[in-house]
Amino acid sequence: MISLAEARARALAAVAPAAPESLPLLSTLGLFLAEPVVASRALPGCDNSAMDGYAVRAAETVGANRDHPARARVVQVIYAGSAPGRPLGAGEAARIFTGAPVPEGADCVVRQEAAQQEGDIALLFVEARPGEHVRRKGEELRAGQILFSAGQPVDAAVAGVLAAQGHPRAFVRPRPKVAVLTVGDELVPLGAEAAPHQVYESNGVLLSALAMDAGAEVIATERLPDDDARLRAAFERWLPRVDLLVTSGGASVGEKDRVKHVLSGMGASLEVDGVALKPGKPVGVARLAGKAVVVLPGNPGAATVAFDQLARPMLLGRQGVREERARLRVRLDAPRHKQAGLTYLMSARLEPTEDGLPWARIRPQGAGQIFQNVGAEGWAVLPAGRADFEQGESVEFERFSRPRYLPLER
Repeated sequence: MISLAEARARALAAVAPAAPESLPLLSTLGLFLAEPVVASRALPGCDNSAMDGYAVRAAETVGANRDHPARARVVQVIYAGSAPGRPLGAGEAARIFTGAPVPEGADCVVRQEAAQQEGDIALLFVEARPGEHVRRKGEELRAGQILFSAGQPVDAAVAGVLAAQGHPRAFVRPRPKVAVLTVGDELVPLGAEAAPHQVYESNGVLLSALAMDAGAEVIATERLPDDDARLRAAFERWLPRVDLLVTSGGASVGEKDRVKHVLSGMGASLEVDGVALKPGKPVGVARLAGKAVVVLPGNPGAATVAFDQLARPMLLGRQGVREERARLRVRLDAPRHKQAGLTYLMSARLEPTEDGLPWARIRPQGAGQIFQNVGAEGWAVLPAGRADFEQGESVEFERFSRPRYLPLER
């Protein structure tokens, strides 16, 4: 049995990043940029007005107030999307609207609430400062600056910036295609009647959702009995059509745990066959016909942990990135006893404290339990090498939210 770190390394080696594709922007949401993006133009592209008002020279408004307004002759009107007709001369103003380019010769904008136009004369009731109400060319983005690095997740904000640069498409690695096979004679389809000794086939939904959360496209789920011929046929059917095949159930060493046996009989190489991890110890990673198969336990708690630690990094690796989760120190809310040779991952939520070291509030845990992960904020990590941990002891916590994504280093 290998360590969790070694299992992750072997699992990642079993997949390769997909070739980048140029996709329409809205099709890239939730994916990752495959190459850096450099600003092709400044934002704003020119000095433009932040207000509706009058573009003038600030020096010509010195001392202006309601009783003694400055005066300027309005010689042009400039709307957003139109170019100035000519530069402004001394004593001249341009009626200007938000987003319109500021004409040469003007260095500020007097907002319309502080002005009044009488015929072709603008009365300016305030003393303006140079640059006031003007958005300078390039003040947000400079042409040539790096906007995003490879590995940047594409969300609404990123897509908006790319669109503002005039890009209709972006280079990303496509969503990995995944099929989820749930295995076990005890499984009953959703919506059917289940006897007390039977189990609803919930892992198909659970693992599909986890795969989708990692950016995958789940093209199929299938429920299978503990039958070698049916398993073999399913592998032959789905492997040519997916980037990653995920199975759940039949992963351990019982008489009816047949998944690894069937894969081996088909010529698969077992890169991972059991990990010093709880829950999730029976997890396996196989390679067959150039494709990776993740063999998960059937218990939902164990399947969730094993998927998170091995299948999720593989799916992200297929997209050319690795995930870096925030890690912090927390206090255990109760004493814990474990097998010394295994790393335990326990789902928990955090409870803040005044001294900054939060409590890890841990629900009852078990490989066969599923409710424990609802509302969880991350894993409390009890490392291998020890069996007993005291209440209040500081341990590492791996937070789920707001991870960083970095280009995958091969």
